[in-house]
Amino acid sequence: MTRNNRLRKLAHDDDGFSLTFVALGFLAFLSVSMLAIDLGMLMTSRNQAQNSADASALAGATALVFDDWNNRTPSGPAVQNALTAARANQVMGGTVSIAPPDVVFLNDPSGLNDRVQSHVYRDSAHGNPMPTFIARYFGTKTVSISAVATAEAASANAETCVLPFTIPDKWIEKSDGNGVPDGPWSPTSTYDINYSKGAKQNTGKPLPNPDVYVGPGQPGYTGYSPMNDKGLEIVLKNNNQSKVAPSMYNPWDLPGSVGGSDYRNNIGTCNSNIIAIGDFMVPENGNMVGPTKQGTDDLVAQDPNAYWDTTCECVKGSAYGTSPRIRVVPLYNPNVYANGQQTGKSGPQLQVTNYLGFFVEGVNGSGDVTGRITPIGGLFKNGLPSATNAFPKVIRLVQ
Repeated sequence: MTRNNRLRKLAHDDDGFSLTFVALGFLAFLSVSMLAIDLGMLMTSRNQAQNSADASALAGATALVFDDWNNRTPSGPAVQNALTAARANQVMGGTVSIAPPDVVFLNDPSGLNDRVQSHVYRDSAHGNPMPTFIARYFGTKTVSISAVATAEAASANAETCVLPFTIPDKWIEKSDGNGVPDGPWSPTSTYDINYSKGAKQNTGKPLPNPDVYVGPGQPGYTGYSPMNDKGLEIVLKNNNQSKVAPSMYNPWDLPGSVGGSDYRNNIGTCNSNIIAIGDFMVPENGNMVGPTKQGTDDLVAQDPNAYWDTTCECVKGSAYGTSPRIRVVPLYNPNVYANGQQTGKSGPQLQVTNYLGFFVEGVNGSGDVTGRITPIGGLFKNGLPSATNAFPKVIRLVQ
């Protein structure tokens, strides 16, 4: 075979050429697979950054509710808790960058300043970008990751685990039942909109300057506030059902409950029925002094070492994250009650208008329950009326 014939044969010989395609394909597959590692890492990093931002915003909103609603300074609990929560949720083993200016307070659509927004970063601008594994060989050594979240401390409109006794919401004290000015409001005040029995004028005649109650869903709400009343110690006494006074409580039957045994259990344990603003409570007409003491003793025994610390205005010594002795007292509308008494309706008209967070300190032999006002969480149920400025708050992510 001549030299030309051999060259001609080699030019047309494709034996083993497929190995070239296999090698090139394998190299391409390996490159794509390795780049997928970077892509997976970036997706995981993005999810972790979002978790960090979510935790930060929720921690800030929680601190507004339970620590200090009005303190929104860089050193305040809302900002500091937001920073701590963000940094505790690392991104691929690295701490995110977040500073006080990255925690901002926003208004909700109704104009209430009840939102906390947190921004977290792992990027070049903050000196902590995410390194790549394979993309660096293609010229991309780092990538930037950031995330933002917004949490809201919205007003609740429903509660569960409520106590089976209720007290009136707070009002603006103007005058007593004889029309004599006697403000300001105090725990010994009575809610008076008409002249009392025994006054010179006939009972039922409106007072010229009656006490004023404005509910939580209206401008100028007059009731209890978790910011202004936190830590206030109150002693609740069994009501004679003849007057509206802050210190007088009315026993009532939770749905499906009746009598002293159920009443006692509803103090000592959590009744899961949802009680909404606007609901009417069925009065319990029996003598509840004994069951009140028994149920309260049962409740205190669940967490006997918990106590109210006046330094922090909070519960200390509890064996739980949240002491079971922090309970919800439903507040009734004093105006509905007073009008019902005046018109002679059978039994007191107890309509839920708000709620009160109440740390139960103890009870005496007369059924007087002592406790401290404390912030609480709550529920928001669609289809139920909203109540701006309601005492309990619902903490939730909105972005």
